Amino acid sequence: MARSNIDKALINTLATLLHENNLSEIEYDAEGIRLRVVCAPSPSVPVSGPVLAPLPVSLGNEKALDKMSPPTVSEENIVKSPMVGIVYIAPEPGASPYVKVGDTVKEGQTLFLIEAMKTFNAVKAPHTGKVSKIIVQDAQAVEFGDPLLILE
Repeated sequence: MARSNIDKALINTLATLLHENNLSEIEYDAEGIRLRVVCAPSPSVPVSGPVLAPLPVSLGNEKALDKMSPPTVSEENIVKSPMVGIVYIAPEPGASPYVKVGDTVKEGQTLFLIEAMKTFNAVKAPHTGKVSKIIVQDAQAVEFGDPLLILE
């Protein structure tokens, strides 16, 4: 069995990118070399914070109850990341963002770009609607399935 030359510098570079961008895995495939670096999840440690007492609500006062209940968002209204990468809210630095809160978008309209392995991929609106919340920030690392935007 022949032993291949392992490029430790490349592995270290990928591991650094993984850590700096808070990713769980990264893959490299070029010049006949294919590497996948995966970060093992750290054991979770339960963190205890202050316990907040519920606010009193008088019976029969539905308006007070409505103000305290968080709005529910339908799963179909959440636009999620189709891949792992870096999300960009504008076509280039200093340019206007593709969308802003309050904008009405049409199905197929570009909402963001996600850079993955030096390729820019457009994230398009799955349906026509109004942008009610943008969850991500420009140049933020995202994982597959991370929520990006709420489109009502």
